[in-house]
This record gives sequence, structure tokens and C-alpha cells, in this order.
Amino acid sequence: MSQGFQSPEKDRRDWVTGDEPVTGPQESYLRTLAQEAGEDVPDRLSKAEASRLIDELRQRTGRGTEQQ
Repeated sequence: MSQGFQSPEKDRRDWVTGDEPVTGPQESYLRTLAQEAGEDVPDRLSKAEASRLIDELRQRTGRGTEQQ
């Protein structure tokens, strides 16, 4: 890979729809992860907030990580 490589993923704060309410699938997955992590899911999350929280909970629970 070249040294100047940048991820094509946009910062969540720059998402055009990031301020919209969490989607049904996001909320469902978030509740599953939160239950596994022993956490509560805050009310009224935006899509961007839900995505960030999903990433955090995936790291804590080990979901979505490759097993070597």
C-alpha cells in the first residue's frame, strides 16, 4: 500500500444523513450488542451516534473482529 492511502470512510460528523434518527436495523443490532455488554442504549440516537456506539460495543464484546 502506498503511504498516502486514506480510508474512503467518511467521518460520521460529515454524513449528510448523520443527524437523522437511528434506523430500525441499527437500533436492533445496538440493543443486541448492549445486552451482551451489559449496557443501556440511550434514547433518541442519531444514525451517526448509533454507528459510533455500535463500533464501541463491537470492540468491547469482540463481535465483528476476525479470529486468527
